[in-house]
Amino acid sequence: MKTNQELLQERKTRLNKAITLEKPDRTPVVLMADAFCASHMGVKLADFCTSLKMQNQTMVNSIKALGDVDGMNAAFAAGPLFPLIFMTYVKLPGRELPENSLWQLDEKEVMLVEDYDTILNKGWGPFMQDYLVKRLNYPLEGIMGELAETPQMVKNFEKEGYCVYSPIIATAVPELLGGGRSMPKFMRDLYKIPDKVEAVLDAIQKESLEILRQQIRATDSTVVFISPARGASEFFSPKLWQRFVWKYLKETVDVVIEEGAFADIHIDSNWERDLEFFRSLPKGKCIFETDGATDIYKVKEVIGDMMCIKGDVPAAKLALGTPDDVYNYSAGLVKDMGPGFILSSGCSIPPNAKVENVKAMIAAATGK
Repeated sequence: MKTNQELLQERKTRLNKAITLEKPDRTPVVLMADAFCASHMGVKLADFCTSLKMQNQTMVNSIKALGDVDGMNAAFAAGPLFPLIFMTYVKLPGRELPENSLWQLDEKEVMLVEDYDTILNKGWGPFMQDYLVKRLNYPLEGIMGELAETPQMVKNFEKEGYCVYSPIIATAVPELLGGGRSMPKFMRDLYKIPDKVEAVLDAIQKESLEILRQQIRATDSTVVFISPARGASEFFSPKLWQRFVWKYLKETVDVVIEEGAFADIHIDSNWERDLEFFRSLPKGKCIFETDGATDIYKVKEVIGDMMCIKGDVPAAKLALGTPDDVYNYSAGLVKDMGPGFILSSGCSIPPNAKVENVKAMIAAATGK
């Protein structure tokens, strides 16, 4: 019987081979799960959201109960951290929501057009801290203290033999303005004051990339999760997309690769129009993580020879389907996607997913 450390090394090797387009011993399985873990372990979401430590322990317990999984996407839940990612409010269970309701982004215009000049004059860091504390009433000091414990939370998974796929969550900088301004107001800014917006994004990008370099070095991360959450082709004209999405996404990916890590690009919504752009990224250095809105077979066709693909078992199947439904869909992906593939859910496993369905997804890759 293998020790946990032997299993950990085996799983890391399996993931590394999939990412670099080599042939692993089998298709790796990485769970993108947080609220599901609370449901699985009988923990109320209100309690789950009380601390990152609580989330981490619950997620470790859940993965241990699920069996031969290679790893978890992150060491804690992203939802309660949404103000750091989108610069807007989040409603939490047990606070604004019923105690077992999933957290919700509460987007509204909080950042004003006048704030663009403040950012350019004072810098993003000072503005962001003041904004989070005074406008969003976000407990920034406490959260940063918890995030400092990320290395230990990663070790908690590794002690049990499981990988934490990406200890770092990086945001594509347009998300910061898109959330703070609200998406409609941000889109209007792109048409009315594009040069001002670009100057602000350039300033934020410069600071953010330096912080990202420090985070990668501090955590020794192998994979960095990058979220251009609402940067999909279907939301922008080609000219705007290239100027205000792809430019910043590619710069962020380049820094991750320069620092010796792999870039996991979390693709929400439909990006089919611009898949060819991903061919400009270095081969075997990135992961295209689709939520299902971008046809995974189209992704395979256009960039499957250049980068690993991760996904995309639908949330609806995991919540409403049968184990056979999930197994057959997952097994089809394993067969069709080939070596450069990581089996996972399409975005997060929903909190109401059936445990037997999640186990069926895992079994499709492990054969157990």
